Amino acid sequence: MLETLLMAFALMLVLEGLLPFTAPGLWRKIFLQVAQLGDGQIRFIGLTSMLVGLIFLILSH
Repeated sequence: MLETLLMAFALMLVLEGLLPFTAPGLWRKIFLQVAQLGDGQIRFIGLTSMLVGLIFLILSH
């Protein structure tokens, strides 16, 4: 169980690192736009991301 969790965390880090590595200018632009959003908007993005991830997990079984 712990090994699977660590592998999932490692994959998340790899995927999150792709955009800043391949297109740092675009990443900076997106980051600055996200920083200007309100707390509610950021929470909605986070919730949507978690729900999509949960759906992927459920469908993968």
